[in-house]
Amino acid sequence: MSIRQNFRWFSSLASVLGTIAIGTFSAVTSPVKAAETIVVRKGILQSSISVADLRELAETGKVPARLQAYANLLSSEQRSQIFGALQAKIPLNVVGLSNLLNTGIGTAILTDLTTVIPRRDGAGVEALRAALVLGSNAPEGLSVLSFIESYPSSRVVVDLDRAFAVLGNLNAGFWQTQRFMAAIAPQLAAAKPALNLPLDASQPGPNSVRVLKLDLNDSTRNRRIPVDVYWSIAATADKPTIVFSHGLGSVRTDLRYLAEHLASHGYVVAALEHPGSNETNTNAAIAGKSRLLAPQEFLDRPKDISFVLDELAKLNQTDDNLQGKIAIDRSVIIGYSFGGATALSLAGAELQLSGLKQRCQGDLIGFSLGEGIQCAAAALPEERYQLRDARIKRAIAMNPTTSLLFGETGLSKIKIPTLIVASSADKTTPALAEQIAGFPKIPSPKWLVGFVGGTHLSVKDPSTTLDQVRRPSTVITGDEVVGDQAVSIRNYIKAVSLATAAQLTAEADKYAVFLTPEYAQFASTNAIPVRLVTEIPPETNAVIQTFIQGNK
Repeated sequence: MSIRQNFRWFSSLASVLGTIAIGTFSAVTSPVKAAETIVVRKGILQSSISVADLRELAETGKVPARLQAYANLLSSEQRSQIFGALQAKIPLNVVGLSNLLNTGIGTAILTDLTTVIPRRDGAGVEALRAALVLGSNAPEGLSVLSFIESYPSSRVVVDLDRAFAVLGNLNAGFWQTQRFMAAIAPQLAAAKPALNLPLDASQPGPNSVRVLKLDLNDSTRNRRIPVDVYWSIAATADKPTIVFSHGLGSVRTDLRYLAEHLASHGYVVAALEHPGSNETNTNAAIAGKSRLLAPQEFLDRPKDISFVLDELAKLNQTDDNLQGKIAIDRSVIIGYSFGGATALSLAGAELQLSGLKQRCQGDLIGFSLGEGIQCAAAALPEERYQLRDARIKRAIAMNPTTSLLFGETGLSKIKIPTLIVASSADKTTPALAEQIAGFPKIPSPKWLVGFVGGTHLSVKDPSTTLDQVRRPSTVITGDEVVGDQAVSIRNYIKAVSLATAAQLTAEADKYAVFLTPEYAQFASTNAIPVRLVTEIPPETNAVIQTFIQGNK
């Protein structure tokens, strides 16, 4: 299970637990007596509901007659929330879940969830932890009902007012983004323009792609860094070298389709793996063998990129196939998710952690995955870090984490042209908080690409997203737009990435059209409209500021 799924699982977990407040708990490892009754409180009203009636509701979708009077007190939205929570089932390995709940972020979120429990009935984090582990061992997987039925008490107390307040605050950044998108919807309407394109930049180049696999060792930091170098016989030093930084808990093939595309057009592409935040490290952390995310990783990731550039410079002098083909001093960094933050750091964005350290001491229940990831940096000793590598001349940050890491002015330190990619339905790094709000701080030239309806995994290689869906221990929200559904997104990413790299070549003018709003509209589909801006329009920025102020 990758770290993105881990935190996405917490979102699903929170949705399940958001409707539950727990009665008294005895410290046992298996239920002495399964709960048979749920005491439901709403304001001054209180009613008892049998677990059997709830199971009938979950299985049939129909409200039993004995529950109809109580259901009438709820809005249609609240009834839908309860029904959705009852139906949610999360297949998880019990050992992995237990280890995951023992991480810092797991404990923090569980602690936050105990706030929905009335004080006199409060059972605490350990009660939640034990019931979750026992519930996950049920044949159906973890659900509200398996949680309740695994709980060693004859009753479970549910305070609906508190529970709905928690549900309404879950992943606040995502829901803010949805309200923001609705507010600016009239500004998104546009007709598809007629363009006379010099080529189809989303199609492969004429060259067959080769892959050189390296296993590098940075002895100064004791880090082994696997690297896949994509290249073709047509590669020349007239074109910049491109380096990829993957997401947290992932692998260097995250963007393989993009690496192959760029290499087919004559670019040398190096896709590396960050050993302290790749899939191997995450799996070891879930098994209890390592830390999930060390604070030092925020510094080591940019250093990994700089180290790989150093090694590529050596290959340019010594390798029989790549000699004279690698242009290190005119490099492009492309990062995805956590790798997007890595890319921005290398572009000059300054880590400014004083605000992050204060914010991450507070209530975490409304945090998205992206915010939770950034909170790991709170343990770094200094308040500011500058990690720029001057050899990098262009940056593309896809779905990056930015809301906390770079403080108020860190993004204004970026020194090179930068392209930011955002997806409106991204629950992991919500677009408004993580990409849109910070975009005005980035110096020009810059571009902001928005996929309306795109999700966090949409830009990834289909092989990695489909592999994740097939794993029984993986939880991916059912509304992720991946595989065939995301073809238009990946095609646009191929075109705009090629055009960004080409701006460092003699063909800059030829490819400039692919970095225009007109091409974004041209590449749009009915399912996934695409928009590109170089500045936030004043009317849109006013809406952004309203949302930002409302979140403070």
